[in-house]
Amino acid sequence: MLRVCHSRIGLTIPKPSSLSTLPSIFSFSFPSHSHLQQNHTFSSKTFHFHSPSFPLSPFTSIMPSHKLTALYSTGSTGVEVGEERELLVQHLLVKEDDQKLLLDIQKRITSGEDLSDLAVEYSICPSKEEGGMLGWVRKGQMVPEFEEAAFGAPLNKIVRCKTQFGWHLLQVLSEREESVLQDIQPDALHVKFQDPNFSEEAQLIDVREPDEVTKASLPGFTVLPLRQFGSWGPEINSKFNPEKDTYVLCHHGVRSLQVARWLQSQGFRKVYNISGGIHAYAEQVDPSVPTY
Repeated sequence: MLRVCHSRIGLTIPKPSSLSTLPSIFSFSFPSHSHLQQNHTFSSKTFHFHSPSFPLSPFTSIMPSHKLTALYSTGSTGVEVGEERELLVQHLLVKEDDQKLLLDIQKRITSGEDLSDLAVEYSICPSKEEGGMLGWVRKGQMVPEFEEAAFGAPLNKIVRCKTQFGWHLLQVLSEREESVLQDIQPDALHVKFQDPNFSEEAQLIDVREPDEVTKASLPGFTVLPLRQFGSWGPEINSKFNPEKDTYVLCHHGVRSLQVARWLQSQGFRKVYNISGGIHAYAEQVDPSVPTY
């Protein structure tokens, strides 16, 4: 049985080295970490989880160039009206009383300058380090004013909106059908294992540490220890196919949920968190798998 795992993924967790006080247009709900349920500031480089802490870049699924506009279609992407959508958004933020600067930037964009270049120079949002790129966003992540402007904007058109954080110039570069993040129960996973093609058609990732894997493991899983995220995280899109179903495993399902959410933010279309982890699988499905 599959059940939808309701979550809101944001791009706004502060860097571990400096918890900035800048406000965010994004919101979070990480149930096991109460301090992440509040609005936080943008970070262009890292997610910060209370325990364990590891860097997660929400931009690694996107080409690192600031000249991204040409990489995406300027027309319809074929997403039907009424379907849930995700938008690829970049923006620039200035203070509320900087309207003169805002108008000057708009004129420069009209004259042919690029929003991402101007974001690097003028934006007060730390996303300026990535040319204002926010990555793929969906409804429920952003403050209402920004969300309304983004989801009502034509592709590639510069749109202005005001939030409690100041004035934004935003641009929607592309859109797609919303990705899926679900929990899968151990018994449902066991049924899938009975299909000899499952391990070839799906991507199986175990985020436990090597010493844990030696104690108990399931066949077909690639081990990507969470503590070694820095070595495999930046290459995730080259080593795995974001279009294939991806299943994430850990001991009890907590670390795997964190990584599953991150994979979703990196553009993985269908991500499944194995509910209860290998411990639940051993207890509910296969007692031959050791518990620890």
